[in-house]
Amino acid sequence: MEQRIDAAARRAGRDRSTITLIAVTKKFPAAVIREAYDVGLRRFGENYVQEFEGKHPALADLPDAEFHLIGHLQSNKTRPAAELFQVIETVDSAKLARRLDQIGRPIEVMIEVKLSEEGTKSGATPEALPDLIAAIGSDCPNLRLTGLMTMPPWNSDPETTRPYFRRLAELGCQHGLKKLSMGMSHDFEAAIEEGSTHIRVGTALFGPRRKD
Repeated sequence: MEQRIDAAARRAGRDRSTITLIAVTKKFPAAVIREAYDVGLRRFGENYVQEFEGKHPALADLPDAEFHLIGHLQSNKTRPAAELFQVIETVDSAKLARRLDQIGRPIEVMIEVKLSEEGTKSGATPEALPDLIAAIGSDCPNLRLTGLMTMPPWNSDPETTRPYFRRLAELGCQHGLKKLSMGMSHDFEAAIEEGSTHIRVGTALFGPRRKD
């Protein structure tokens, strides 16, 4: 994994230290997260608030572990999400941001941007970003907005998803947001080449997830 990240960084003329690996642990038990922690991983991504609620008690003694919510956040889950996660990458509306802010806990957030027409994808449209960024800045003192996140339509060919990464990088530059969460196990190299600062990798680290 490190060799692949290093190679992609070199191709892009970037330093490896500018790229954060988020180990995606949805559907894996707390024991797997602890094993990953023991070999040096520190940032973990979870998709479901309720699932992580069940794991968290077994991980509370890992003080420097950082947990990112990378799945869609329902408004009725804002309180547990704010209490469990240090970073929420999927803020997509001013209403959701205000609900998170009202919990009163400092949280780093990213805005999820929808760049495709897929009905199953969540996120704010590029056109909605100026108002959403302004709302977080003026109405949400407990939130620290640091970047943008996107989830392109799945495709096994990284060149098919590359334009989505390029577009998110353009939006990040346009709005002065330096962190870009984009790229997964099958396409993170293309994402790094297009400027990703946070890659979300699960299968390439842990193997296939169990089927429920």
